[in-house]
Amino acid sequence: MKRLKDDTKKIQTALDWLNFSLADVRGGLGPYLGIFLLTQQHWSQATIGLIMTISGIIGLAIQAPVGAFIDATRFKRGAIVVAVAVLAVSAIAITAAPTFPVVLTSTTVMAVAGDFFGPAVAAITLGLLGYNVLTARMGRNGVFDHAGNVFIACLAGVVGWWLSQRAVFYLVPVFALIVAGAVLSIPGNAIDHGRARGLDGDQIAGNRVPSSWQVLIESRPLLIFAGCIALFHFANAPMLPLVGQKLALAHKGQETILMSSCIVAAQLVMLPMAMLVGAKADAWGRKPILLAAFAILPIRGALYTLSDDRLWLVGVQLLDGVGAGILGVLTPLVLVDLMRGTGRYNVSSGIVATTQGIGASLSNTVAGIIVVTAGYSIAFLFLAGVALFAFFLLLIAFPETNSTANPVYADQETHFGLRAG
Repeated sequence: MKRLKDDTKKIQTALDWLNFSLADVRGGLGPYLGIFLLTQQHWSQATIGLIMTISGIIGLAIQAPVGAFIDATRFKRGAIVVAVAVLAVSAIAITAAPTFPVVLTSTTVMAVAGDFFGPAVAAITLGLLGYNVLTARMGRNGVFDHAGNVFIACLAGVVGWWLSQRAVFYLVPVFALIVAGAVLSIPGNAIDHGRARGLDGDQIAGNRVPSSWQVLIESRPLLIFAGCIALFHFANAPMLPLVGQKLALAHKGQETILMSSCIVAAQLVMLPMAMLVGAKADAWGRKPILLAAFAILPIRGALYTLSDDRLWLVGVQLLDGVGAGILGVLTPLVLVDLMRGTGRYNVSSGIVATTQGIGASLSNTVAGIIVVTAGYSIAFLFLAGVALFAFFLLLIAFPETNSTANPVYADQETHFGLRAG
């Protein structure tokens, strides 16, 4: 018994470090790339948006295949190690030769590598700990992910201010090594790979094969959820980069520290949001918490237009923490609800990530064009309108997926195509 508790504690600690350090690897690149290209390389907003769109589209094209790979493979830990190594090389390449071909290639490779992190971590978590404690553990994953984001934002802000914006990118290889150590400290034989793909215990024992691929298109709630997520990220993805650009243009020399302030502000809110979802998502149900996340986005978009003051903009960025903190934890839980028993959990994650990527990638170009032609305020109002539409779609069309909170839904699972054989 004591040994079991010790093993569980070691696994929990390894997952904590994995989520914390993965946030450091990802946070060392994304938000600062646009600022670096705008202020140091003097690229236009439209060109930056084009780079993000091209790399995003290529990356999202393999989201579903990556999910299928994570479902099928026992190489989940190795996939994370290879992906962080690719990110480290890409970060160094951008700083060494920030030309259009190099940046485009590096961001594309980064987008592809980044596809592996979400489904791999979620699958490893489910395979290690099972369904009974999944909600609480996903909340804890979110807490350490956001704590890592706060840490890297503070560190990057200091490094960028004290040394240079280029120096920020050299943090990525350092934290990539920590990620590799954390994930390899998890015993490979401790992962139940059948459960990791969404099969139940009796199905695993009976060597049941996963449901057919048709279950993915027959699940009406899955399709609706994917559409809502696409609209949410279409509205959300350009907001932080646009705010960062406004701050960078108005406050020369303070670009990195102000971007870090925006990130830290949001992440500090995401921490309690992740804790709240982990503690209450089973009791309250998924849908009310989802609606709260969707409702805050149009409000945030509209508030950005009221002032250009840096304290105001950073303050409004706090609201990003509500939506992102909730969705980061709740999305994999909703997908577990929808796909439990089908064996297609990580493929569904890839499908939702694909729709999310489509929304985010297209919106970077659209927002960049609107900024160039009509200004930042019109761009923010347009994004707020898209977010409002997404809220009403979720409200009207999406059911409660947690059978504990909604017993009626449990009786309708076959009707919705959630437990197809």
